[in-house]
Amino acid sequence: MAQTTSIESDARLMAKIARGDSEAERELIELHFPRIYGLACRMLGDQSEAEDICQEALVRLWNTADDWTASAKLSTWLHRVVYNLSVDCLRKRRHMMGSEDVETANLFSEQQSGIDEYASNQTADIVNAAILSLPERQRTAITLVYHNELGNIEAAEIMDISVEALESLLSRGRRKLRDNLFDMRRDLI
Repeated sequence: MAQTTSIESDARLMAKIARGDSEAERELIELHFPRIYGLACRMLGDQSEAEDICQEALVRLWNTADDWTASAKLSTWLHRVVYNLSVDCLRKRRHMMGSEDVETANLFSEQQSGIDEYASNQTADIVNAAILSLPERQRTAITLVYHNELGNIEAAEIMDISVEALESLLSRGRRKLRDNLFDMRRDLI
């Protein structure tokens, strides 16, 4: 029932946006921007690119306001668009650099601390680096489930994979994080 209520309230909000209600736009941004921005930052490791991705996602949402149907949660739709735009951005990076390892090289550059609030102390920096070192899909699964607090079903839908595949990504991601953090433990002291 809560799912239906959320979908119905999303539809009412989108109807207001379609009519040009700027207060509804502000409400939607306040509700969803922090999570989609966090997802983009974690995927890209770059605040500026993450902001661009989120703005693009919101523009796409505004453009669909007239045709919005109450068939899915707005948060799922937004996360999906941000996920797809971030994947495209990562692919462009790899293509421009001509290397499959460019993502890792970029993540450990001066842009390593993707989100200021997570990089407020040395421990957060190390944990952030460990998360950023995960393969793209594992990092996304971990971010959606643990940072954005989405359920496995919704996270799997956003990533366009089965729940079992998501659970596998989470398991491998947690294992790799544990191993990476164990290797980095001396930096925590």
